[in-house]
Amino acid sequence: MENQKTDALVYTNDNCVGCNKCISVCPVLTANHAVSENDENKIIVDGDQCISCGACFDACAHKARSFRDDTERFFEDLKNGERISLLLAPAFLANYPREYGSVLGGLKQLGVNRIISVSFGADITTWGYIKYITEHKFTGGISQPCPAVVRYVERYIPELIPRLMPVHSPLMCGAIYVKKYMKLQDKLAFISPCIAKKSEIDDPNCGGYVSYNVTFSHLMEYVREHGISGPAVKDEIEYGLGSIYPMPGGLKENVYWFCGEEVFIRQIEGERHAYDFLEDYKGRVLNGKELPFMVDALNCAKGCIYGTGVEESKVETDDTLYELQRIKGASKKGGRNHAFSRNLTPKQRLDRLNKQFKDLDIHDFIRHYTDQSKGLEIRDPSAAELDAIYERLDKQTDAQKTVNCSACGYNTCKEMAKAIYNSCNHKDNCVQYVKARVEKENMLSKELAEEMEAKNAEIMAKNELISKLIEEVSDDFASLDRSINEMSQGNNSNAEESTGISTSMADVISFCDQLQASLGSIQGLLVKLEENNNEITNVAEETNLLALNASIEAARAGESGRGFAIIAENIKKLADLSKDAASDSDSNKEQIQEAITQLLAAARKLIDIIDTVNLRVTNLAAATEEIAASADMVSEISADLKGKMEKLNA
Repeated sequence: MENQKTDALVYTNDNCVGCNKCISVCPVLTANHAVSENDENKIIVDGDQCISCGACFDACAHKARSFRDDTERFFEDLKNGERISLLLAPAFLANYPREYGSVLGGLKQLGVNRIISVSFGADITTWGYIKYITEHKFTGGISQPCPAVVRYVERYIPELIPRLMPVHSPLMCGAIYVKKYMKLQDKLAFISPCIAKKSEIDDPNCGGYVSYNVTFSHLMEYVREHGISGPAVKDEIEYGLGSIYPMPGGLKENVYWFCGEEVFIRQIEGERHAYDFLEDYKGRVLNGKELPFMVDALNCAKGCIYGTGVEESKVETDDTLYELQRIKGASKKGGRNHAFSRNLTPKQRLDRLNKQFKDLDIHDFIRHYTDQSKGLEIRDPSAAELDAIYERLDKQTDAQKTVNCSACGYNTCKEMAKAIYNSCNHKDNCVQYVKARVEKENMLSKELAEEMEAKNAEIMAKNELISKLIEEVSDDFASLDRSINEMSQGNNSNAEESTGISTSMADVISFCDQLQASLGSIQGLLVKLEENNNEITNVAEETNLLALNASIEAARAGESGRGFAIIAENIKKLADLSKDAASDSDSNKEQIQEAITQLLAAARKLIDIIDTVNLRVTNLAAATEEIAASADMVSEISADLKGKMEKLNA
């Protein structure tokens, strides 16, 4: 999930629905970041800001928060032969009275070396607290067995660091005792009810004494999954009233047991309540007001017995409290030499306690703290910056700025604005902003709907007009189609006529060619006729000459030659007639020749005209074919458009 550290103790899993409940219970304004992931709102944990208080686990109904501890690594190292001993939280016996012995026996079989109850470390812590307070007059100190409280002070109220009790927690006191006084070299694993103990274990101020934080929840899940069980065993070192440290007011009761109830111990439990108290307590300390003997502060409302690392099923009943009450009763049954015996006065018990730990050096158990607030400051916006954020949230009036519906997870609109200013939330996570925007969008949608209705009416009117136009266009297309068909038919007829004309023209050209040939033949005959006429004329002239000679001879013959003279005269007439006929024939031949010449010229001109007409007819036929093809194409397009118009009208 984006923007989420992979090594954070507490992290958001895939179940998150962005309901903001985790924000509402978290004591740190900036520990939860509202982000948009795949168009869904998610609330992810900022591992640097989170103090691992676990409040979000209780609040989230969607099981959207998970945590990390060292359980897997612990079992893996055991399997690999690491020498590991256990520090056992006193709440383990209270939560698992029936499984306690067999689980510890199973861990022994897996290679665990020694098992030491942190209850003994709690006794050391009680001794150390009272000793340090009385010797240094350190009243008003804040107890620090709870690592979530320590982490909150170090990060967000560094002014209270000097008021944190400078004595280690029961866990670390037990670890120091095991390492320094028992000289145990094993790695130490804490069987823990608390997620946040991991931050204490890893804190450089805690010396690296403990290697593993193994929470009850993950331990028992692993134990059941792998069937871990063995012959029952118990922890090894006797302890006293430190066994009730896990219960609310457990530290206070220990101090009362040794110091009497005259001292005032301020008891605080619960995630939100504890941190609100610390904020107020800072003012009390800084203003020099009266302080209690000490502050017994726990993060969890029901104490460590129902810590953040305990199985949820255990938190649902009070069975663990009753079991712890029995352990408490047993711790007070010791004889008069027992530091926790109910038969002694507080002063006697304290004397016994100091005697019990007389060999311990208090300096071995002194704890230091580090100011971790740098870079984690929660910034306050100026008035102008706050107004700018309200402007972005569309909060114009004082009423809008103080709706304080808490739907965003913050108690007030001002806290939401502060979260936005610190970049851990955004305006879209404000339900009032979203609501106002939705109302505006609804109003806009209504206006748009009205506009759309008006436009729809206009469109309907236009559609009706379009329908009419479509009908008219369809009719026009039908007319066009008919015209095209007629044109096509006429064009086809023209093509046929053009083809016929072309054929007839070819016949005319053939006739002209024949006529030209015939005229040529006639012209040839006329030439022969001229030759014949010349010959006739020559014969006539010779005949005429003979007739003349005959007349002369007839005249010489006298009467006897008269008949011959008549014949000669007739021959002469015949010759003259032949000559005249030949002359007339020549004259006619010239006229015929001229007529034939004109006829030939006209025939040639006719052929040229016919060639031109034939070419034009041929072109007309080709154009007619193109027109026919175009007409077919136009007809197809017209039919297609007509079909589409009919579909559009439908």
